[in-house]
Amino acid sequence: MSIRIGITGYGNLGRGVEKSIKQNPDMELIAVFTRRDPVAVNPEDEQVKVLHMDEVEKYVDEIDVMVLCGGSAVDLPEQAPYLAKFFNTVDSYDTHAEIPQYYAAVNESATANGKIAAISIGWDPGLFSMNRMLMEAVLPRGYEYSFWGQGVSQGHSDAVRKVEGVKKGVQYTIPVEESLQKVRRGETPDLTTREKHLRKCFVVPEEGADQEMIARAIKSMPHYFAGYDTEVHFITEEEFISNHSDMPHGGFVIRSGQTGGDGAAGNKQIMEFSLKLGSNPEFTASVLAAYARAVYRLSREGQIGAKTVYDIPLAYLSTRTPEELRRDLL
Repeated sequence: MSIRIGITGYGNLGRGVEKSIKQNPDMELIAVFTRRDPVAVNPEDEQVKVLHMDEVEKYVDEIDVMVLCGGSAVDLPEQAPYLAKFFNTVDSYDTHAEIPQYYAAVNESATANGKIAAISIGWDPGLFSMNRMLMEAVLPRGYEYSFWGQGVSQGHSDAVRKVEGVKKGVQYTIPVEESLQKVRRGETPDLTTREKHLRKCFVVPEEGADQEMIARAIKSMPHYFAGYDTEVHFITEEEFISNHSDMPHGGFVIRSGQTGGDGAAGNKQIMEFSLKLGSNPEFTASVLAAYARAVYRLSREGQIGAKTVYDIPLAYLSTRTPEELRRDLL
């Protein structure tokens, strides 16, 4: 039996989820829900229903897992607790500093209604989070560093687009190369956020918008740009379409540790996990699809409440049986 999937939101991430579902033979897309006029939304598969969000509750019995593709700045804090009343859900909430509060709100809703809600699923938070935990467990005496980029951050770009006066916007996260190379050499510098990354924004302003006000609003935004060296560049819509339509990304989690003893008595050990992504939203969507499978399985076992990547067995992500995993991948 196919896992019946619904999608809320049909931007870059929602389109990526639709594409990913086509690559997973145990899934089928039932409907896309949008706050826009459904007539203006055109899925790749013309047979897929496109419905307004107002109709979502009518599909409680037709969808096994709802994949939430709204933005973290505004959409998900409102939508996730609401939708967890009716559906098992998966989302990619990525405001790291607010995850404990977000988890609590979604967990309360999901638990009260007997649903599973996988939160903050993607590559960071998500796959990078798992590697940070694994590396720390293996090398308890050490230092961990996460670098993002060079590439387009969906969450930060969405936050830029929410600023009043912004017509189009994109944000590139760029590692500070000198800091990255120090860590790869096994040095353990104490790096501030500013010393690790540069944030570069390209903005198409609305006609007549105050560009200085837009730049100030972006640079002072907590959890996104405050504390970083941030550049804001204003460009034309033609330049934006020509030069900033692709969405590459990637990054590194590195832990430099020591085993066997202190100083010369020990051995330096370096662990690194990296991603080089041609399409950030399509890769994130692929992670969401795999976790939708896990949520479906957990739900069938009778589990409820909010879950993170730390709570979900890796085997539940795979289409393979436990026997196949042991035979082919262990």
